[in-house]
Amino acid sequence: MPKVGMEPIRRSALVKATITEIGRHGSLDVTVSQIAKRAGMSSALAHHYFGSKEQIFLAAMRHILTIYAAEVRGALLTARGPKDRLRATILASFGSGSFRREVASAWLNFYVLAQTQPQARRLLSVYQGRLRSTLLHDLRPLVGDRAETIADTVGALIDGVYLREVLKGDSPTASKAAAMVWDCLEREIGE
Repeated sequence: MPKVGMEPIRRSALVKATITEIGRHGSLDVTVSQIAKRAGMSSALAHHYFGSKEQIFLAAMRHILTIYAAEVRGALLTARGPKDRLRATILASFGSGSFRREVASAWLNFYVLAQTQPQARRLLSVYQGRLRSTLLHDLRPLVGDRAETIADTVGALIDGVYLREVLKGDSPTASKAAAMVWDCLEREIGE
């Protein structure tokens, strides 16, 4: 007899275990059995909830993106004016909920998976589109017609600096990473 109310708890445990295992291994070369063991359940139960390792991984990326989106929304709540909102978006991109080595491993593998897996490609496209839209909203009043080019550049910088900083041998420094992107943006907007 299934335990009532356990599914969300178990799904969450599997998602967190997936992120941890990918971080430990640095790749998707982890088994459902390893993920399930870390979550404290059987691989059969993991398959029951998600169907495949790929689906578990996609759920983990949705979780990561949900945390990231919440960090951005939270940062934007207190921001005043376009420039302050841009700074808030950049800082949130290196927020404590997302800027960790195991999450970066998941991101790296997510980019690889998106090359061949349509659901991953769609999820990546949604993330990139939302970031671009947020940046465009605040860049247009500051730079006019150059907003699209600058938004694409800032999006690429955020992703690149994020991955580069987290993959260094020592602990990632969020403030340093955010400052690097912000300095480039300030030069572009001319202020």
